[in-house]
Amino acid sequence: MKKYILLLVCALSLALPSEAVLKEKDITHTLSILRIELTNYHEELQRQNSFMKEQQERIQKQMFSIINRSNQNSLMLYSQRNGYIFDLTYACHEATEQYNEFKTNVMPFTAFISRSQVEIARYDSLVNALNSMPTQPLSDRSKIDRNVCLTLAVNILRNLRENSQQFSDYMRYYKLTENQLRNLNDYANKRYSDIQASIFRNGAESYFTILGNLKYNIREARLTAAEKYKPIHKVSSQWDSRLIVGLLGLILFWGFVSMLVNLLVFRLLLPHLVGRERLHLFYSRYLQRDNSLTLEESFTGKKVYIIMAATVITFGIILAVIRAAWQQNFIIMASELLVEYAWLLGVILISLLIRLDASQIKSGFRIYFPLVVIDFIVITFRIILIPNDLVNLIFPPVLLICGLWQWSVVRRYNDNIPRTDVLYTYISLLVFVASVICSWIGYTLLSVEVLIWWIMQLTCILTITCIHDLLRNYAERLDYASKPVTEVWFYNLIYQVVLPSLGVLSIILSIYWAADVFNLSDTTWKIFTQYIINSANFKLSIFGVCQVIILYFLFSYINQTLKALLKVHFEKTDRATAASKNVMTKNVLQVIVWGLWFIVSLAIFHINNTWLGYISVGLSTGIGFAMKDILENIYYGISLMMGRIKVGDWIEVDDKRGKVSSISYTSTQIDTIDGSIMAFQNSQLFTKNYRNLTKNHGYELAILTVGVAYGSDAAQVRQIISEAVNRLGCRDRNKEVKVVLSEFGADSINFKVIVWVPVLTQFYAKGEILESIYNALNENHIEIPFPQRDLHIIADGKPSPVAPELATGATAKKPEQAESEQKQDKE
Repeated sequence: MKKYILLLVCALSLALPSEAVLKEKDITHTLSILRIELTNYHEELQRQNSFMKEQQERIQKQMFSIINRSNQNSLMLYSQRNGYIFDLTYACHEATEQYNEFKTNVMPFTAFISRSQVEIARYDSLVNALNSMPTQPLSDRSKIDRNVCLTLAVNILRNLRENSQQFSDYMRYYKLTENQLRNLNDYANKRYSDIQASIFRNGAESYFTILGNLKYNIREARLTAAEKYKPIHKVSSQWDSRLIVGLLGLILFWGFVSMLVNLLVFRLLLPHLVGRERLHLFYSRYLQRDNSLTLEESFTGKKVYIIMAATVITFGIILAVIRAAWQQNFIIMASELLVEYAWLLGVILISLLIRLDASQIKSGFRIYFPLVVIDFIVITFRIILIPNDLVNLIFPPVLLICGLWQWSVVRRYNDNIPRTDVLYTYISLLVFVASVICSWIGYTLLSVEVLIWWIMQLTCILTITCIHDLLRNYAERLDYASKPVTEVWFYNLIYQVVLPSLGVLSIILSIYWAADVFNLSDTTWKIFTQYIINSANFKLSIFGVCQVIILYFLFSYINQTLKALLKVHFEKTDRATAASKNVMTKNVLQVIVWGLWFIVSLAIFHINNTWLGYISVGLSTGIGFAMKDILENIYYGISLMMGRIKVGDWIEVDDKRGKVSSISYTSTQIDTIDGSIMAFQNSQLFTKNYRNLTKNHGYELAILTVGVAYGSDAAQVRQIISEAVNRLGCRDRNKEVKVVLSEFGADSINFKVIVWVPVLTQFYAKGEILESIYNALNENHIEIPFPQRDLHIIADGKPSPVAPELATGATAKKPEQAESEQKQDKE
């Protein structure tokens, strides 16, 4: 239906007038051009008439089909009993789905009719203008053109009115149908509300009550089953019990065919065509194997489950083909449900094949088998549209048996499976316990819903786990851990964004699919998208929260990838400044990326800008005072990173010399030469009188003092020192060594040696320079004096000169010896 409407609307849109005239030389030229335009458009309308009539006939048939389907859904929905909940949910789903399709299909009609009214009014004005145009001032050719234009415009106007009238007739039918479908949709939604209440709020009789009156309940169940599944003899029905049984048998037959085909392929054809070596190579590369077994033994241990997984996949494909090719209502419903079941079973088997080795896979399959069985039972109930009486009578004991079965396999096989599967089995056991309790206290449908939810959730979890393990094995095989980000960015996108996002979406999808068992998927989606908090300043929904979480994974990946790419770029361009540039851009990039994520999150939650502004104004003052020091450090940190210092620079601050190891927005860390680590706040470091030693191309100026004895030749001393220092390699050879006579000391003539030494080895360089000067002066017999003092001893108030041997510090006597000599002098 929709494609015919679109085709017709497209054809009409192409046929809509595009002619127009602008200001020409005179009225004669204007009428000539208008005649050509109207002639072309009139011919186009004539060519489109046959196609449009054909499309209109098809739309008319489709419209009658919609009306008949609407009436059919009305009869189906209004005739359903309360005790047949699967039948009722199926009828409600058909009614709501048709209404939604109808609203989508009718939109092109409404838009086209609105546009047609505008065109009709335009051509009506054009006809009036041509008709009222005086002919006396016109030339003969202009009169002919005017008459032709008037005739063409009248014909075009008539065609447009006929088309619009035809569509208006269709719209009247559509409005009648829309009213009927809207009433049907409202009634279906009301019944949906009753179904939800019966599932979640209003339980039936507890199973203990049913057991207390077992004979009566069994008799009632028999009568209900006989009435429900009694064959219809007078008319044919797509829901006749005999036809349903035959179609189920046909589906099971195709399942048996799938099994035979895969047995034939894996046991005979595949080893012969591909070869056992290639088959084992594929197995060892993609499937977990036990290292204690040979490749042949490991493959043999998993062959049965490989065939089972292939059979399930083949069966699902066959069902999908049957669903697409066979338009029978029961086949459509049954195929859709069985395809979902095949997906569940296939995911479990493939996940076990990938993650478990040959000695574990049997235990792994057995711990999931109770879930597979109970899911098949629920889907069978849904396919045959079993009445409530039979569900309430049969399902609680079946569920109890499966729950005890699950507890038994957990006890027996949990020691032989991975920890993740142990966790899943215990959660499954808890779900079984909760479902058993719900069913036995009267909430049987709620127990079905809880159980199906966990089965779907587990299916999603195992699917994600399976993809995760495949990616991990692939990355380990190609050694992605040692490769640059330019080669692994797509892998990281899948691993860091897609898989976590699927994990978040799996929660919504599992609930959605579980609700679809009772055809409550549309209602569930409305709950997800409905605003839990709906105010003028803030709107919150479950789907909105999921969007924000998924965007968090996306922006986190963008942040990490951009940082890695910038790091690679900086290291390629300049390794010396790469560290400091990387620190600066990393911090700036984080602010930008997470700021964008925050803004997008605010938009998703529909946070009002005015309301946000009021809050910002209220908090800005307090936050400003509280963060004054932090903001100051951030400002000075940016200033430092912009070029004053960088990571790796040698600086001297507070008489401490060290290497800058890191610069953040709040502090700068220095590794000093004595092995300690010092951290300065950026604001403190910026205001201190620090020295960047690396800025001098790695050298600093050293001024060394050297003294020689009085009487030495100053020119000779300068030459000796210069030659000695120039021979050394521990200096900057691009700068001249200078020796300057600085002062006349008390004991020596002092020279200043000015030389540039490396920053990193300045202590060693100074020592080497002084040592070379000392050796050079000694070799040239130039004395390096040391301090000397003259001592005078006062006796009887008169100073006495000291003996010459006491005049120098080198021959100075001990205090005891000097005291005895003084006594001898007195005597």
